[in-house]
Amino acid sequence: MRRREKFVLASIFLSLCLLVVQYTSLEWRYYAVAGLAVATYIISSLALLDDLQKHEWLTIVPFPAFYAGAVGLFYFLLPSNLVSRVTILVMFAIGMYALLLMSNIYSVAKGRTIQLLHAALAIGLWFTLLTSLLYTNSIFSLRLPFYTTASLIGAVHFPLIAMSLWAVRLEKSLDREVGGLTLFITLIITEFTLVLTFIPFSVWYYALFVMSVLYVCLSVARSFLMGRLFMRALLEYVLVASFILVLFLGLFPFK
Repeated sequence: MRRREKFVLASIFLSLCLLVVQYTSLEWRYYAVAGLAVATYIISSLALLDDLQKHEWLTIVPFPAFYAGAVGLFYFLLPSNLVSRVTILVMFAIGMYALLLMSNIYSVAKGRTIQLLHAALAIGLWFTLLTSLLYTNSIFSLRLPFYTTASLIGAVHFPLIAMSLWAVRLEKSLDREVGGLTLFITLIITEFTLVLTFIPFSVWYYALFVMSVLYVCLSVARSFLMGRLFMRALLEYVLVASFILVLFLGLFPFK
């Protein structure tokens, strides 16, 4: 069986698993989502098995599992109408297929540069931001104490940031630069979340602001790791950060 066929079958199977998760009772909801994430890790590893190296079980395979967990949690927050749920199932399947293709490119590209790697990096960044948005939305929706909310968002973002930065160089481990940047960005996200918990925004505003900060931080860090953090690029990121700040102040409820 060719790889693309494996990816298609894996995406369809995992979409059916997501559908099953929807029909679990409330007391088993989070166990079901955890089971979906574990199943996604196993299915993804089987689909990518041909080219996987030992370190890639921790740097490539977990990403689809994190994505599945994010969609699984968000799935419970949707209206219970058929259209929205079918739409999410279809989008989940397409997203999972894209992630498996991206993961395969990372695995094949190790040690050399291939043309598709740049596209894979862009897709990886997009899915990192989407996964961040869904997890942040789900966690804030739980209305937990501020310290628990900030801790959970920090814990979720640490591996997402680590995998995103690792993909820039595709090395056999997280070097000191990548590890240091991962810790630094995670700290920024956690502290920013802690501040947000004291401001009465809507859940979607929380998620969008966290995702925006993550985008700026990851973009700067990835450009730095690529050796492309030139003044023009830095000015562009400063402009994006300034826009986020203006939007934040414009929506601030205590004006």
